[in-house]
Amino acid sequence: MSASPQPPSRTPSIKFCGLTRREDATLAEQLGAQYLGGIRAGGPRLLSPERWRNVLGEPRASLARVAVLGAMSAHEVVDETRALVADIAQWHGDPDVESVAIVAAAGVRIWPVLRIASGGLPREAWSFAKHAEALVLDAKVPGQLGGTGVALDWSALASDVARWRTDCPGVRLVLAGGLSAGNVAQAIALLHPDVVDVSSGVELAPGIKDPERMRAFVDAVRGRD
Repeated sequence: MSASPQPPSRTPSIKFCGLTRREDATLAEQLGAQYLGGIRAGGPRLLSPERWRNVLGEPRASLARVAVLGAMSAHEVVDETRALVADIAQWHGDPDVESVAIVAAAGVRIWPVLRIASGGLPREAWSFAKHAEALVLDAKVPGQLGGTGVALDWSALASDVARWRTDCPGVRLVLAGGLSAGNVAQAIALLHPDVVDVSSGVELAPGIKDPERMRAFVDAVRGRD
């Protein structure tokens, strides 16, 4: 009987999402975030294409700028990502597997989002892994695509996530949904994500990040008191 694979031992990468101010993006980069996210899917954190570029800045090797996209066709995802000169497309809007495959075939780094209301991982998690660089897990809240502050039931997902990791090596797991400095250590211990994605958990108001909460989140992820 072979031994069960061990969960990743390294500290997860950090993605600050829902950025609307250049100063918040700058601080995120200074704090060592590997990913910056800007919303192009509607809601109170929506950025125009011009503001998306102004807030997240130009391409650079030190981090990846993630375009958070909503309900659109695969070809629209490709066009939007290229127009923004984004590094990654994070696709909400419940895309199907065939559409994700089209985006990946076009050479776009694609992170499809699985929005989960309850229970374990749906079968799409395994299907997406054939085409995507990473899989994003987020809480499903009717009428909202993300940034809701609602956390997933990590304990209910733990066994399925462990099995998914065994079945889909090389695909990164991005954990979103209600993360904050107060709970991210527990989420990491249960699911061992490769990336933790925070938005509302470090905000004073939608799109307005709190520097102290950002620093506290980074310290919690890195196990610093």
